[in-house]
Amino acid sequence: MRHDPAMGAQPHDWTRRSALGLLPTLGLAACARSRAPEPLKFWAMSYEGDYSPMLMPAFTAATGIPVDVQSLPATAAHEKLLTAQAGGAMPDVLMLYTGWVQEFATIAAIAPVPSPAMVADLFPGVLDATRVGGRDFAVPWSVAPQVQFYRRDILARAGYSEPAGDWDGWLRMGHAIKRQRPDDFVFMLLLNWPDMLITMLGQTGATMLRDHDTRGNFQTPEAGAAFTYYARIFAEGLAPKALSTEIQDPVAAFAQGYFAIWPTGPTTMLDLHRRAAEIPAERWATARLAGPHDVGAVSGLSTSLCVSASTPRPAEAWALVRHLSSPASELRYQTMIGNLPARLSAWTSPQLGAPILAPFKAQMRFPATAPKVIEWERIKLEIQFAAERVVRNVQTIPQALAGLDTRVDQLLAKRRALVEAGTLA
Repeated sequence: MRHDPAMGAQPHDWTRRSALGLLPTLGLAACARSRAPEPLKFWAMSYEGDYSPMLMPAFTAATGIPVDVQSLPATAAHEKLLTAQAGGAMPDVLMLYTGWVQEFATIAAIAPVPSPAMVADLFPGVLDATRVGGRDFAVPWSVAPQVQFYRRDILARAGYSEPAGDWDGWLRMGHAIKRQRPDDFVFMLLLNWPDMLITMLGQTGATMLRDHDTRGNFQTPEAGAAFTYYARIFAEGLAPKALSTEIQDPVAAFAQGYFAIWPTGPTTMLDLHRRAAEIPAERWATARLAGPHDVGAVSGLSTSLCVSASTPRPAEAWALVRHLSSPASELRYQTMIGNLPARLSAWTSPQLGAPILAPFKAQMRFPATAPKVIEWERIKLEIQFAAERVVRNVQTIPQALAGLDTRVDQLLAKRRALVEAGTLA
């Protein structure tokens, strides 16, 4: 990869002195090399898994510790990690989607972070999601808050210089665009993408679980308001009643004007830049997502680095976490995959000073908080299934919310029994 001075530290900047700072309990790196240690095992998913090998040579050169990276498919990673934990075959270091940290800490699969200094330079809201029982169990690695990607040219023809920042304005803007382009849609909200609806629930103040997070709490005015607004977007023809399998190339759809506004995360910037021949950079921009009354907290995918509780090499494993989560590594990763650094200090780099990134930086200070229960990923799916039934007119909103409470109560039955027995706080 071409060196960009704005990228901050490159692999050759990973010096022996900095490595020794990461390995205070291991002795000299030369000694580690003379022992020819076995590789540390590191598992990661998606782009992070595919591109992580590029971050390892600097660590190995400075410490003498090789790293074996395994990239897991995102759809199978959760099950594979649980199987590895049950079989005593966990890697030394693993990436977790931040929403999984609670679960893996609860089953004692990951070790607590050994030093407060490792998490002293992070966006507070991002860090809070990795705390379990008041302890840090992961080091946030990358963040991908959702913002609005929008077509400047399409909005301009409808009389808008940027997207509206509140829900009523979003609908008015949507109809203005639809009048200009009646054969196209406005919003790319696909029925099996749950993040936008989860964001809406958070923005209305919906408390999705009750009774110490042991029961569903969806039959409330707040949840009803979120479902009502979400369903309106589809009912008024502003978004297609479609799944992602039906829109297999979102970038092409955005480039062709099939959608004017795409709520999505920062990796989309990399896709758009790579396909600038289809959609030149001057045709699109980013803005924070609309909320009921103004921009606010949003959900988004974030990742964290954890160390297995069973690793026989904890000091080396945590050294690898320090390397991967350093500002230099996070900045290099940003150029490769688009995800944004979780470390505040990385944001002082000129590399992240582009106006297109400003909405992301502002949004990272307001992440939506999800319930800290290990069943949350399954609950998110149930929320989306319920919303799809409403959008497709299979159920009314009251019916869907009642059914959602019933299903979530079933998912939380084990947790409820533990809480009632006093074995889980």
